[in-house]
Amino acid sequence: MMIRLTPNKVIKYLILSDLVFYTGWGFINPIFAIFVVERIQNGSVFVVGVAAAVFWITKSLLRIPIGVFLDTCPSEKDDYLSLVAGLFIAALVPFGYIFAKIPLHIYILQGIHGLGLAMSLSGWTAIFTRHIDRGREATDWGLDATSIGLGTAIAAAVGGWAVTKFGFTPVLISVGFFGLIGVALLFGLRNEIRGVFDHKLLDHGLYFHLKDIFHREKK
Repeated sequence: MMIRLTPNKVIKYLILSDLVFYTGWGFINPIFAIFVVERIQNGSVFVVGVAAAVFWITKSLLRIPIGVFLDTCPSEKDDYLSLVAGLFIAALVPFGYIFAKIPLHIYILQGIHGLGLAMSLSGWTAIFTRHIDRGREATDWGLDATSIGLGTAIAAAVGGWAVTKFGFTPVLISVGFFGLIGVALLFGLRNEIRGVFDHKLLDHGLYFHLKDIFHREKK
């Protein structure tokens, strides 16, 4: 029995977006504690611990209410918008780290990061579940997990070397840049996600709206 490893287009783009986005974060995540201790005023191991707690608490507590809200919306448009908006918010966080000076800045940015990932993951899992290749569920999930794992593994080594060579700022810019590419890849689904890029609906809606205006003017 031959197993096909190529997923459908929606799953493929979701995996590619994940790969690029989390590879970017792989540059900084393993050495984030060193960044806080060296670059943040009064930075310490305690500050790193609190920052991690803020991120995980925010992300964990928001996942359920955001998920419940998305499940109450009948269209896939809301899942997609939550995914794109959340990933975009998270992609901006590394740029904020560049200007962070005190622990409070780190805590706020970690909270924003948690919010962004709670939004993006809620939408991502909904779309991934809906479009997964039937009969190949384990393979599709495995492709996503493997790509993220390999991407972050390579990025961890490259990130450590890059910080030693160039400092934290260029690395953080790279993290944000990779994150924005991950967001941009999602626009490749413009013809697959119902209701988001429905040009025909938009054209008809505009046509009837203009027709109504001219009709009233003639009266």
